[in-house]
Amino acid sequence: MGASLQEVKRRISSTKKTEQITGAMQMVSTAKLSQIQKHTTSYQVYSDKIRSVITHLAQSHLLDGQSATSAASTDGKPKEVTGLDMLVKRPVKHFGVMVITSDRGLVGSYNSNVIKQTLDLIAKGNHTVEDTVIVAIGGTGAEFFKKRGFKVVFEQRGIADIPRFQNIRNLVKEIVSMYGEGLYDELYVCYNHFVNSLTSEFRAESMLPISALNLGHDDLKKDQAEGPHAEYDMEPSSEAILEVVLPQYAESLIYGAILDAKTSEHASSSTAMKSATDNAKDIISSLQLQFNRARQSAITTEITEITGAQAALE
Repeated sequence: MGASLQEVKRRISSTKKTEQITGAMQMVSTAKLSQIQKHTTSYQVYSDKIRSVITHLAQSHLLDGQSATSAASTDGKPKEVTGLDMLVKRPVKHFGVMVITSDRGLVGSYNSNVIKQTLDLIAKGNHTVEDTVIVAIGGTGAEFFKKRGFKVVFEQRGIADIPRFQNIRNLVKEIVSMYGEGLYDELYVCYNHFVNSLTSEFRAESMLPISALNLGHDDLKKDQAEGPHAEYDMEPSSEAILEVVLPQYAESLIYGAILDAKTSEHASSSTAMKSATDNAKDIISSLQLQFNRARQSAITTEITEITGAQAALE
């Protein structure tokens, strides 16, 4: 019985240490979530504005015209990668997927949900390992797709918990460069969208090539309902304007997706650590009850033995 009591005491002590660790991790994740939500809210204003401009250009069919011009001038083999290369449409021989995951675990079902849904997206498009190209943001996704034979042409690890816009510029340039060089003919961004602290949902957004289809019918209908059809006078030229606006749109889309994904990651981590802490408390309570019962049983046995011995002496 003594050995049993000692074992229960060791388990209680070990579980309490685990509870302290998970509780601290929950507090850290909650603090990060609060910080990144402030950045996300303020950045959303800029993102909505740049998306509105691109929506107006799509309504004016300016994007379609430039796409045809760019495709004709490059003949599918651009010599120099520019913003207009984002409009070039080609037959999809290589399907590109940008997957945003975390670098570490302890985030609940965050990573597994993104990876599972991404695999479903690839399968629904009738794509295979041979014609799919992966751009991995986060170590978990990079390792997963590498082990399964996918071609990972680019991977970025160590994204800050509160990502800064400046850190994304080089990433966007690299992605656009690979598209211009023909490493993939279409690119989707796959990540977990933050809904609230308990819920996230998978999103797969078409990024390249940029066209009216990327914006979605809901965006176009919403913009049309808000006011009259927009017309633009371009100075110095439409090409020069698009060279500036299109990279900004790509930056906003990627940075917004990474911010959203990081927000969802912190929320998932906080929820997972809270669940682990609550489970640890339940285990401690159960073990404490078990310890008390065992101790009471031991005391009762000792009293019975003493009483019996005293009766024998009388």
